[in-house]
Amino acid sequence: MPNAEGRASDAERLVELLGPFHSQAAAVARRLARSNADGDDLFQETVLRALVALPTLRDASRFRSWFFAILLRLHRNRARRSFWQRFLPLDVDAPHEVVGEDGSAWEEERIRARRVSRALATLPPEQREAVVLFELEGFSIEEIAMMQHASVSAVKSRLSRGRAHLRRIYERWGFAPRTPTIPSVRPSGLPTPVLAEAMKAEEGRP
Repeated sequence: MPNAEGRASDAERLVELLGPFHSQAAAVARRLARSNADGDDLFQETVLRALVALPTLRDASRFRSWFFAILLRLHRNRARRSFWQRFLPLDVDAPHEVVGEDGSAWEEERIRARRVSRALATLPPEQREAVVLFELEGFSIEEIAMMQHASVSAVKSRLSRGRAHLRRIYERWGFAPRTPTIPSVRPSGLPTPVLAEAMKAEEGRP
């Protein structure tokens, strides 16, 4: 069992390694969870698990993917334990919701972000992870495959299925993408990110 000095040293090392992407990891946790509170709990649990397991990490250059792998594993465990939440109705903002003139730009962004969060919540855990990490956080297919302990083809399949599901959700809400066939600028050869398409479809609509 590590002594107090060893635990303090591990904590300092964790802070140093996590510092450069702390905000990004916390944001990913929130996007994966069904609420900000659940996301914050998920992130805090990930930090604690990472602290306990840190002595087993031999290569510090792998810390980022190692940390996200822990986060994704905990996310899936939580999703399995609370699978019944998938059947709860989503309180989706109506397309005609009125926004006041003061702070309207911020309010529109808040509404769109909340709508994206609710759409993501309808995806199975593995698909939600792939979409969030690739579409919103800019990770490569290879990086996500390492984090998910999956093959590159499996990650591409999850992205494809996740995007198709999100497209159907947005169409059901009345936000059909205007240009779904625009070629991707990403080197992966995958279609244009569906969330970006949906956001374009929402332009001018709070």
